[in-house]
Amino acid sequence: MERVYFDHNATTPLDEGVLDAMLPYLRGRYGNASSRHEFGTVARKAVNAAREQVAALVRVQPAQVIFVSGGTEANNMFVKGAAGYLKPTQIAVSAIEHPCVAKPAQELGRQGWKVRKLRVTREGMIDLADVEQALREPTGIVSVMLANNETGVIQDVAAVVARARGAKAWVHTDAVQALGKIAVDFNALGVHAMTVSAHKLYGPKGAAALIMDKRIELRPLIHGGGHEQGMRSGTENVPAIVGFGAACELAAGRMDELARRLEGLRERLEHGLHELRAVIFGAGAPRIANTSYFAFGGIEGETLVIELDRAGYAAAAGAACSSTSTEPSATLLAMGVAPELARGAVRLSLGAASTAGQVDGFLATLQAVVARLRGLTALAVSNG
Repeated sequence: MERVYFDHNATTPLDEGVLDAMLPYLRGRYGNASSRHEFGTVARKAVNAAREQVAALVRVQPAQVIFVSGGTEANNMFVKGAAGYLKPTQIAVSAIEHPCVAKPAQELGRQGWKVRKLRVTREGMIDLADVEQALREPTGIVSVMLANNETGVIQDVAAVVARARGAKAWVHTDAVQALGKIAVDFNALGVHAMTVSAHKLYGPKGAAALIMDKRIELRPLIHGGGHEQGMRSGTENVPAIVGFGAACELAAGRMDELARRLEGLRERLEHGLHELRAVIFGAGAPRIANTSYFAFGGIEGETLVIELDRAGYAAAAGAACSSTSTEPSATLLAMGVAPELARGAVRLSLGAASTAGQVDGFLATLQAVVARLRGLTALAVSNG
């Protein structure tokens, strides 16, 4: 049985070209980038080249790129690091943020900060009127993701920034799901900091970056030898960083064409979902091209994902980071979706290797699985 991977928002397969770029640094070029000898110099040059590649994709200077281990670390680095320099006031985060932004914000709430969740519309867009309302109170930090990991909805971060900067707040965006799928321009967005990660755009796990406006200062989370301009001490993961740079260069060359192709596949997918009477979340808002989030009334998302996996299709019941939770998606609840329907949510996220044939095969399988599950539900009710 062919297994089809439709969970690219959780992680992407490592591109062969990216692997080729990494292999020399897993073998002969194994030096520590902080060493003063030739082995170290080779590694340092590779890190610097990767920094330039990452910077180019988001249109910043290389010195603004701080390499870290993952998106979770970068988000914590900004939220906690900014709080270390600012007096406690209010931190405002969207109600649909990833837990690695929402939970550090909650932690600040135990340290004297007021935590304010920014509302979203029924389509999953940040409510700008609520942003304005929140900013009437003194606010030090604002964080709004660029593209939601579940719905794929793209947020108007620049509009949030325009309001937040007027209130003298520092603004951060988690751009992990957006990078490589849409054009991301740090300066055009106007943010003070941005999180990006390698493994969402066909790079390796274990490499990410916090992009920073150099006019702000953060208190480091990790102290030690002063690596990454003193912002993140620890020996650099040279192979993963090299892979991150290669993945960014790959994305720059194919992003537009890939987005067009994936949007066509998603339209094909969602036409079939409509025929099966699925509810598609965020369909009326701008979305990254690869993502479709849907549910069928009366069918649990976890059950559907398990049945699809048995049939050879890898999908997700919400975000991978919260896959152990039985609670409905916080993102969908924030959008006003009824808990009963939210529990049925399934996310498909397409990738570079996805094909029309795979989408058609998925729809045929989904139709059979949904019909069987609905039949079991009807039988259970009649025997009630």
